[in-house]
Amino acid sequence: MLGAKPSERADTAILLCGALAREILDIVRRRGWRVDIYALPAILHNRPERIAPAVEERLRDLTARYRKVIVAYGDCGTGGALDAVLARYPNARRLEGPHCYEMYGGQAYKRQAEEKPGTFFLTDFLARGFKGLVWKGLGLDRYPELKEDYFANYTDVIWLAQNPDARTEAHAREAADLLGLPLTVVHTGYGALEERLRVLVEEWEV
Repeated sequence: MLGAKPSERADTAILLCGALAREILDIVRRRGWRVDIYALPAILHNRPERIAPAVEERLRDLTARYRKVIVAYGDCGTGGALDAVLARYPNARRLEGPHCYEMYGGQAYKRQAEEKPGTFFLTDFLARGFKGLVWKGLGLDRYPELKEDYFANYTDVIWLAQNPDARTEAHAREAADLLGLPLTVVHTGYGALEERLRVLVEEWEV
């Protein structure tokens, strides 16, 4: 569990994707919410068919111990499988939205995705972890010639920046350089993520 020791007083748990851990911990601490936080590894996004089973494995325990469980994922490429899991647990609900790019970027993301479908999006987390999650995860550190197979149709990189700093910007520029694509920085903050999380923590009643 992240953030704090289990509390007998907490009746809400947040089961989050590791890619959102830093941002959600910041939101929880700033708002003073009494919740217990659990995380699943972000590497699951490399195999999205594994997300729903991994979430359900944790829900079997958490939904029995908490009044409500907030699942901090979008659909995240599960093709509805995650929602099918959640339908079996009345006291569990996920964040609204397809994925974190839409949560952070909102209309800017939607417009870019429609006008330039060849855009590769980065969040702060993905910028920092690009070399491990994407470059090594796809085997490009060993077989760089595969870059054209994976990224031939991409035209540019947009970094949706939540908490931009020089170090994360350097990682974002390195990712764009590895892909051989131009980088644009769009400052989003937490976008819709914080409000959607607030609604589930403060307003959703089971």
